[in-house]
Amino acid sequence: MNLKEKIIESLDNQKEIFGDELFTSIKIEAPKKKTEIESRSKLSEENSMKKVESKSLQQFSHIKNLEDFNNEINSCQSCSLGASRDKFVFGDGNPNADLMLIGEAPGAQEDKEGIPFVGRAGKLLNDILKAIKFEREDIYIANILKCRPPKNRDPLPSEREVCSPYLYKQIELIKPKVILCLGKVAANVMLDNKDSLTKMRGDIHEINGIKTMVTFHPAALLRNPNWKKPVWEDVQKLRKLFDELVSK
Repeated sequence: MNLKEKIIESLDNQKEIFGDELFTSIKIEAPKKKTEIESRSKLSEENSMKKVESKSLQQFSHIKNLEDFNNEINSCQSCSLGASRDKFVFGDGNPNADLMLIGEAPGAQEDKEGIPFVGRAGKLLNDILKAIKFEREDIYIANILKCRPPKNRDPLPSEREVCSPYLYKQIELIKPKVILCLGKVAANVMLDNKDSLTKMRGDIHEINGIKTMVTFHPAALLRNPNWKKPVWEDVQKLRKLFDELVSK
């Protein structure tokens, strides 16, 4: 990597952390041309994701409800996180929810209680939901991983491979009309890309035909309150999309 590329990467990383306002007068565009190696890598990622979805449908085809599914997988030891966890964090909420929220992985408090999005980030998420007239009991919340990674690091590819079929089965059982991905990692995994949060926000994506939006993780808002405004814009659009789909 030459000096120019290193500078571009550094600025892109800072923009991802501190938001667009840091670079209001600077516009940097990385080269858009894809190499043959990058194209092959993308194709490989897409094929891997299709295999994950297929595995979830086949392996758990006998499961008909979330309670039975939880009982079947909550003793999972398929990766190293099973040995280090306190509690398996399956998910929480309405099993027939029309709105499903997907985060990255359990944190320390979630690992203790076995419930996703508790503590300060969970309280903030509850407040955001109430602001757009949702109660926690109305929706369903789950994570990419069911066990806490050490020091809250990003999920490893091998861990995602083990846990993704669980999440896809949950989506299949719940049948939500709308999905909201919380944070860059969750969005990258579910949308099978490496885009920045800035690029993914604002658009309506699809996961297996389900309308999907992306916004900041509540924990990120605790670190940077300036992101509360764009989150408010995102969830207002989410509410509008939800009302349109549910009223059909």
